[in-house]
Amino acid sequence: MARADRQISAEIAARPDKARPDLAPQALAESAAPLSPRAVASAAEVAPALPDPAQPALPRVLPTLSDPRPRKPALGVQLLRSGAVSADDMLSALSHQGREAGRLPDVLRARGLVVERDLLEVEAQNWGIKLIDLDQTLPDPRLIDAVGASTCLRHGLVPWQRVGGVTVVALSRPDEFRHLRPMLEERLGPVSAGIAPARSIAAAVHAWRGPNLAQAAENRVPAAESCRNWPKLHRAPRTMAVLVTTLALALAAPVGFGLGVLAFAMASLVLLIGLKLPATTAALRAPPPMAQPASDGILPVVSILVALYRESDIAPRLVRRLARLDYPEDLLDVILAVEAEDQVTLDALSAAELPPWMRVIVVPKGEVKTKPRALNHALTFARGAIVGVYDAEDAPDPDQLRQVVARFQRSGPEVACLQGVLDYYNPRTNWLSRCFTIEYAGWFRLILPGIARLGLVVPLGGTTLFFRRSVLEELGAWDAHNVTEDADLGIRLARHGYRTDLIATVTEEEANCRPLAWVKQRSRWIKGYMMTWAVHMRKPALLWRQIGPRAFLGFQVMFLGTIAQFLLAPLLLSFLIVPFGFAHPLFDALPMAAVWAMAAVFALSELANLTIGMIGTRRTRHGLSLWWVPTMAIYFPLASLAAYKALWELATRPFYWDKTTHGLFDHLPDTDHRAP
Repeated sequence: MARADRQISAEIAARPDKARPDLAPQALAESAAPLSPRAVASAAEVAPALPDPAQPALPRVLPTLSDPRPRKPALGVQLLRSGAVSADDMLSALSHQGREAGRLPDVLRARGLVVERDLLEVEAQNWGIKLIDLDQTLPDPRLIDAVGASTCLRHGLVPWQRVGGVTVVALSRPDEFRHLRPMLEERLGPVSAGIAPARSIAAAVHAWRGPNLAQAAENRVPAAESCRNWPKLHRAPRTMAVLVTTLALALAAPVGFGLGVLAFAMASLVLLIGLKLPATTAALRAPPPMAQPASDGILPVVSILVALYRESDIAPRLVRRLARLDYPEDLLDVILAVEAEDQVTLDALSAAELPPWMRVIVVPKGEVKTKPRALNHALTFARGAIVGVYDAEDAPDPDQLRQVVARFQRSGPEVACLQGVLDYYNPRTNWLSRCFTIEYAGWFRLILPGIARLGLVVPLGGTTLFFRRSVLEELGAWDAHNVTEDADLGIRLARHGYRTDLIATVTEEEANCRPLAWVKQRSRWIKGYMMTWAVHMRKPALLWRQIGPRAFLGFQVMFLGTIAQFLLAPLLLSFLIVPFGFAHPLFDALPMAAVWAMAAVFALSELANLTIGMIGTRRTRHGLSLWWVPTMAIYFPLASLAAYKALWELATRPFYWDKTTHGLFDHLPDTDHRAP
C-alpha cells in the first residue's frame, strides 16, 4: 500500500492543475482555520430561530471552513489509505481524469469505484470541513429563499444554518466554493462550507420549496412568447368577432364561402409544394465544408434530460440503451425527470439499478403536467454546458454525443441547437408503422435539412435535440404550457437570432402504429402547431422584423399551411366523387380552367410526396420496399381526424397532454457496450 501511495502521490504531483485546476500547487499544502470560538459559542443564540422546533440542536463544535482548501495528503492518497478505493481503481480513475480533465471524485462516482459515503467522509477530511447530515437537520428555508431555490439546485448547494454571524453552506462539490463565495456572501453575508450528498441537497431544497420550483418551471418563458395565457387569448373579443363573421358568411352565401375556403386550401397546397421541392433540392446538395474545431478539443460535460411519465415497462430498457452511449462516464450527466405521483415509474427505475452517471429527479406537482414543464425542472439540476433531450423509448447511435460535441466545437456561437435524425426500430410491425417510417424518412432526411440550408425557421422535433445551455437559459428554456414545445422553441431560437443545424446522427424510437393512439398523438402535435402559430402571430410585424421576410413566409407555409391542409383535406378529397358521376356544388360553380388547374396541383402534390418518400426511404437502413410509398396517399388523410380533435381540444383543453404509451412494439436489441 505504501508503494501505491507513493505512486498516486507522484501522479497527483505531476499534474496538480488537472487534479484541481482552480488551485495553485502550493495551495495543496495549506489548511484553513476552523470557525472562531466566539462564532461556535454563539450557535445557541440562533437555535431558537430554527424553522422546526423538533429538530435537534446544533452541535457544539462545527468544523466548517470559511475558505476550504485541501489538506495533505491528497484526496487520492487518503482514499487509498482508508481502503475506500483500491490502487488499481485509483490509477484507472487518474488516467481518465488526465485524458478528460474531469474531477477525481466525479470520475470515481461515474465509474462506480467508490461508495458515496466513503468518498464524502474522505473529502470532508481532505478539505477540513464538516460532513452535514441533511436528513437529520433540515436547512433553514429562509436561507434557501435568500439564495434562490433554483440557484441552489443549479450549483448543488444549500444554505444550512446560521452559526453566529456565519452561514454554513452544504455543497456537493466543495472545490467550487471559492467561485461561488462572492455570490453567496452577497446574499447571505459571511459564509463557511460543509459537504453533503448531492441527492440530499436536492431533497432538502424540494422539501421546503417544491411548490416554488414547480411554479418556476411553468413560467420560465416570458409571457409575451408563451401560450400560458391562451384561455384569455382565444376568448378575446377579436377572436369572437372573427368566428361570428365567418359563421355569418357561411350561412349567408354558402357556395361563395365554400369557393373562398377552396381557394385558400389550394393556395396553401401550392405553397407547401413550393417549400418541399426547394427544401429537398437543397438537402440533396453536397454539404458545405466544416470549419476546424474552434476549441482545443477538451470534451465538455453533456447533460441529457429525459421526461418520464407512466413508463413502467420502458424505463429499464431506456437505462440499458443510454448505457450504450460512447462518452466518458464522468462527463455524462443523465437526468430522468419523473412526476411526483408517478410511483410506478419510480419503482421501475429503482429496480433498474441506475449507473452512477444517471439520476432520477422528482418533478413536484404543478398546475400543468407536461413534458416541457418536467424538462424545465430537470434543467435546473443539469451541470453540462451542452443539454440534450431524449424520449423514453429512444435508442441513440452510440457515438451520437461525440458527433454533437464535435459539431458544436466546429460551429460559431450563433448555432445554438443541433437536431438529430429520428427513425424507427419497428418499421415492419404493420402498415401504419411503415407509413410512419416513410414520413419521418422524408421529413428528417430531406425537408428539415433543406429548410435549415435555406435559412428558414426549423421546427424542432421532440427528441435528439442538443442545445448550448447558456442560450437555452437565456430564452427561458421550454414553454411548459405548449404541447409542441419543441416546434415552439425552434421559432423562439430564430426570433432571438440563433440558428438550428441538422446533424446526421440517428436515434431510433418506437413507431406509434395503433390507429387510436396514432390519432391521439397526431392531434397533440397539430394542436401545438395551432397554438404556436397563434402565439407567435400576436405581433406579426415584430415577428417579420425578427426573422426576416423569407423566414416569415416560410413560417406561414409550414405552420398555417400544414394546419389548413389537415383541416381542409376532406373538402379537397370530396372532389373525388365527381369522376363517379356524383354532383358537387363547388365543382359546378368552377370554370373549367380552374378544374384543370386543381387537377394539375393535385398531381404535382402527389408526385412531390412520392419523390420525397422514395428518396427518404432509400436513405434509411431498413430496406423497406418502395411499393409502400404510394400508400401514403391513404395515410395522410387520417390526420384530418386528429386535426378536428385538436381543434376541439384547443377550445376546451388547450394544455392537455394526450399521453402516448411506449414499449408495445419494441423489437430493438438491448445489447450494451458497458455495464449500466
